Amino acid sequence: MDQYVVFGNPVGHSKSPAIHRLFAEQTGEQLEYSTLLAPLEDFANCALGFFKQGRGANVTVPFKEDAFRLCDQLTDRARRAGAVNMLTRLDNGGLRGDNTDGLGLVRDLTVNVGVSLKGKRILLLGAGGAVRGVIESLLEQEPASLIIANRTVEKAEQLAQIFAELGPVASSGFDWLEESVDIIINATSASLAGELPPIAASLIEPGVTVCYDMMYGKEPTPFCRWASEHGAKLSVDGFGMLVEQAAVAFTYWRGVEVDTAPVLKALRAEMAG
Repeated sequence: MDQYVVFGNPVGHSKSPAIHRLFAEQTGEQLEYSTLLAPLEDFANCALGFFKQGRGANVTVPFKEDAFRLCDQLTDRARRAGAVNMLTRLDNGGLRGDNTDGLGLVRDLTVNVGVSLKGKRILLLGAGGAVRGVIESLLEQEPASLIIANRTVEKAEQLAQIFAELGPVASSGFDWLEESVDIIINATSASLAGELPPIAASLIEPGVTVCYDMMYGKEPTPFCRWASEHGAKLSVDGFGMLVEQAAVAFTYWRGVEVDTAPVLKALRAEMAG
């Protein structure tokens, strides 16, 4: 039976095996999908060992850049992102790398949440790998502007330069921003520490601004709570993004489309329980 894994460290908490199990049940595909705890100092040998038999893998923190360096073939979006969250073994034994995070984010926002990004003023918080993986997909939606804000402004400036040819992207420090925007996407790791990015509440126009946190949990994240308290039209966590990027991978690997709605519903209910 074809084998797939998600690499991470830690990785035991990952919902990816449950997501792919539900996709397999829905489509009648026969496969095994599990977690694989890769050693922090030796991702490459761990991954190459798996791919002696394995067909494909998802990659989560902290290995997306390690996975990028391991690839024999890269999609354009993975090359631009400098990070890979999906590996596929090629017929010649080499590895193909892709980054489906941006596709997952955009599909969750536009399809599941029902928010159009065209012509919108989007603020993206952070300048790490999570941000690099989604800028191209966001710019493809033709926003009026995309501002990358980060504590270290130089990092945001570097990203703005890398993606400048793809659309209206600019950089900023957190404390430079005061004027409200249409959409705020939190791609910092602040929520993992129970903290908030240091941004002004005036960025939220009550009843208009949509706030999205790439992190998720059983309870609303600190960012989502902050957004709701300040009158955001919607505050959404990143669980839908996780399911949608997994769907892109599943369809590529297996050649079948999946319906993500029942999977999202089932896993949300499971988490709430």
